[in-house]
Amino acid sequence: MRFLDESYPNRWIGRESPIAWPPRSPDLTSLDFYLWGYLKGVVFEEESTTREDMENRIRRACEAIPRNVLLSTVAHFQRRLNYCMNANGGTFENLLNS
Repeated sequence: MRFLDESYPNRWIGRESPIAWPPRSPDLTSLDFYLWGYLKGVVFEEESTTREDMENRIRRACEAIPRNVLLSTVAHFQRRLNYCMNANGGTFENLLNS
């Protein structure tokens, strides 16, 4: 986080970031439900040394996303939408792992 605070002061969003972001934001997309976590895991496998290194890691990780990961991300989001509609917009997260 120190890297983010120093490189992107008051501009980054995430856990303990300076920008409040609701966990159940209506603006969430399929990227928020899986893909960002996937990319974060790839990008942060090793500690970045410079801003340029971080930017290159992010670019390479995005370019290397396997097609099946993208298809799975979209399918999972569609599944979440169906659960949400069946629950009339109510709580449905408890049904995701059943």
